[in-house]
Amino acid sequence: MGSFSIWHWLVVLLVVLLLFGSGKISGLMGDLATGIKSFKKNIKEDEPDASMADTTAQPPAGNLPPPGTQASADPNRTVVRQPPGPV
Repeated sequence: MGSFSIWHWLVVLLVVLLLFGSGKISGLMGDLATGIKSFKKNIKEDEPDASMADTTAQPPAGNLPPPGTQASADPNRTVVRQPPGPV
């Protein structure tokens, strides 16, 4: 199996042109170019949003009990668990 010569590529190109026609191929290439341009445009629109993002850390909203405590059904009441000790 060697590489294809120029004659092989010309025959393949001729067969493709006969099957699809030059108008269909140029239409497909135009659609591909339009898709790529649209993709690039959308990528550029997303970049300013990422650069404007606030990088400072904000504390999360809500109340979480400190470690070693258990939250109760009443949000204003925190139950402290005592570690097991000698009885």
